[in-house]
Amino acid sequence: MSIEAIKLRMEQVGLTRKALEAAIGSESRMSEILNRHRPLTLGMIRKLHARFGIPLENLLGEDETA
Repeated sequence: MSIEAIKLRMEQVGLTRKALEAAIGSESRMSEILNRHRPLTLGMIRKLHARFGIPLENLLGEDETA
């Protein structure tokens, strides 16, 4: 759910991957997160919520990768 919430917010407000780097980290780290190769950290979740208004419950939700 958390990755979908990020992608939805990107669509809704026209966020670019570059804009997300401030909350997630480097371009490669951001790519790993969005491609589900690395989980979000608590710090990333807090920044995404504070900067982009993504609801915490959506960011804390489990991704369906299994």
